[in-house]
Amino acid sequence: MKLRFSSFGPVALLASSLMLAFTARAADEGIVIYNAQHENLVQSWVDGFTKDTGIKVTLRNGSDSELGNQLVQEGSASPADVFLTENSPAMVLVDNAKLFAPLDSATQQQVAPAYRPEHGRWIGIAARTTVFVYNPEKISEAQLPKSLMDLAKSEWKGRWAASPSGADFQAIVSALLELKGEKATLEWLKAMKTNFTAYKGNSTVMKAVNAGQIDGGVIYHYYRFVDQAKTGENSKNTQLYYFKHKDPGAFVSISGGGVLASSKHQKEAQEFVKWITGKQGQEILRTNDAFEYAVGVNAASNPKLVPLKDLDAPKVDASKLNSKKVVDLMTEAGLL
Repeated sequence: MKLRFSSFGPVALLASSLMLAFTARAADEGIVIYNAQHENLVQSWVDGFTKDTGIKVTLRNGSDSELGNQLVQEGSASPADVFLTENSPAMVLVDNAKLFAPLDSATQQQVAPAYRPEHGRWIGIAARTTVFVYNPEKISEAQLPKSLMDLAKSEWKGRWAASPSGADFQAIVSALLELKGEKATLEWLKAMKTNFTAYKGNSTVMKAVNAGQIDGGVIYHYYRFVDQAKTGENSKNTQLYYFKHKDPGAFVSISGGGVLASSKHQKEAQEFVKWITGKQGQEILRTNDAFEYAVGVNAASNPKLVPLKDLDAPKVDASKLNSKKVVDLMTEAGLL
């Protein structure tokens, strides 16, 4: 007599066992995150996520441009499951290479529409705003620039600083390009070359302003908040000026998160992005000393920050910010 197995017999049980073993192995291996965000913030996210889910996470830290370009070079062979950035142009670079998987719709709905692309292949995880840091002993409130564009005027020659080689400043220029167009952006960059002093890193710009070496500088807001929360020694002689009025200098840069289409741990990777954009992940932004803005629906940011709604930022489509074109323009202007 031949034995016949029903669909619920040993063969099905074997298949089920193999699937459970695969799932367990995936959870045991965990996920790899290429991280260009602040390490202390992301470590807090990782610790909370692993505690809640049991999923292990390995961080590989680097800069926006470094890791973005690495992902493009690695393509489908990349070991990365998730990519996190400080600014959105690196996300656009990877997205243009068609390397992201669509995010779960439930994840997308957790973030306000202003802070996520409509296409749903990556999402905002945090935000930061452009500011002008200045030394009140060198500049009075009446003398502050009314617009970022004013810094191209001759009266600002030798009086302001920036870090042109950093992804932060290049994101600001990306917004300027989107808002004002190529001709106006190139003209502004050429005037910048004449007027400004270059430093490496936003914190260095702030230190120079604090020391009275330069009157002011273009940075992101959180550098001063972080320093003030410590000793304040690098910011005690500074104040922040918010351009507002939908000026290019009021640009709010979105930090991005996305799941790689080549990830062998899609479920776990999607879970991570959902967790950091959800209630627990965004609450960490309110309490963490990174002083970045929360972007989740109804999520509160650190109370010390000027509320996002009061920044009067210009509307910029983060999915259109073009890092390659910006590098070309900044090179043409002699800034890189």
